[in-house]
Amino acid sequence: MTPLWTASDIAAATAGRASGAFAVTGVTFDSREVAPGDLFIALKGEHADGHAYLSQAFAQGAAAALVSDPARLPAPGAPHVAVADTFMALNALGAAARARMAGTVIGVTGSAGKTGVKEALRQVLDRFRPGLVHASVKSYNNHTGVPLSLARMPADSAFGVLEMGMNHSGELTALTTLVRPHVAIVTTIASAHRAFFDSEEAIADAKAEIFTGVVPGGTVVLNRDNRHFERLATAARAAGIGRLVSFGLRDPAADVRPIKLSSHATCTCMTAEVMGETLTFKVGLPGEHWALNALGVLAVVKAVGADLGLAGLALAEMQGLEGRGRRTNIAVGDGSAMLLDESYNANPASMAASLAVLGGFEPRGRGRRIAVLGAMKELGADSDRFHASLAEPIEAAAVDHVVLVGAEMTPLAATLPRRISHTLVTSADEALAQVRGLLRPDDILLVKGSNSVGLARVVRALNEQRTLDEKLQGARPC
Repeated sequence: MTPLWTASDIAAATAGRASGAFAVTGVTFDSREVAPGDLFIALKGEHADGHAYLSQAFAQGAAAALVSDPARLPAPGAPHVAVADTFMALNALGAAARARMAGTVIGVTGSAGKTGVKEALRQVLDRFRPGLVHASVKSYNNHTGVPLSLARMPADSAFGVLEMGMNHSGELTALTTLVRPHVAIVTTIASAHRAFFDSEEAIADAKAEIFTGVVPGGTVVLNRDNRHFERLATAARAAGIGRLVSFGLRDPAADVRPIKLSSHATCTCMTAEVMGETLTFKVGLPGEHWALNALGVLAVVKAVGADLGLAGLALAEMQGLEGRGRRTNIAVGDGSAMLLDESYNANPASMAASLAVLGGFEPRGRGRRIAVLGAMKELGADSDRFHASLAEPIEAAAVDHVVLVGAEMTPLAATLPRRISHTLVTSADEALAQVRGLLRPDDILLVKGSNSVGLARVVRALNEQRTLDEKLQGARPC
């Protein structure tokens, strides 16, 4: 296997001092994720110091460590690179990885859909250049996740797809300076992290920071359906972006738009105009938000000169990610129920989108639509209004029963019409108990909430009842 980094490479990139001649095949700062051949970076955080886990990292097969306190190594001869500050060294290693990579880098941000679009781009571009596409794993999109994702990028990558997130102004400026994308896509602007912003316009301005890192001659891809499109386009031009590509489901002026669209419970079939080319394809995930995401993906594919036909094939094979749309069947009584896992995170826009997906499924027999909805965090002074506003998409989806989790859901409980049965609980554990008492064969269950509510525990517990038959209930074939 070609090494990702050698001892001398790491020392040169980080201005460190290498001890031992070694090569590494991976990089991590989480001791639980160390695999044989990895470089373990001992980060010092607010709540933990990675130096305390050096013995565990080497026991799991780490080839070397990046440390600021060599005296804490498990043995004096343990291979390592010593630096003044491991966080700064991680950033330097990420910058070195970006500098040595001659391929095309794509930056992905937005208030919703970042991880899904990043994953779709990974799969689509891998069809075009198999084995030569590098992308962020999970949602590694912050001040530590982005440099780590870069540090893991092989030098011969044809494409790098980096997700970038933020919840304060200024954060994306630092990340985009490190990533230096050739193409930047903003999926959408919505009221996420409103506790830290006065308005959606302020959120749009913070997302627009990604433009400042785009390399000269680069491209920005924007959602023309979003009401902040012109604001973002103006910011892109001010940043010196000469090429702007738009996508959208509704605006006829979009460069990438549908000519014909057919929505189904488990997918969307579409013929689209893609900057002068016509493509007929299927999106293997349901919902209008995924149809829109797919158009954004195609806009990026066109911008980087990849193959649209191969992109269409890859989009048809898209499956939901854990916490972001994965569908499983779980055993209930003498039958099964379908579980829609959207437990990773939530804001008003993504809640409405997920509820619309739930409404698109038609339960079999006497099955019902049930939603477990966790509180949406970081919404600030407008939190009550945003939570209460979920009553409309819940009604539109014809949900039969709602389990509301968290005190923030109280305004929604008071707003729901009496014909929609609901239960208000305070914890994920209580929600799980409620669901186990509610579920019947042929029910369709949506689980969604902010990550800190812990609804992933509900999903994990229910998936222990996963059935062998994974045929989706209530689904029309695509």
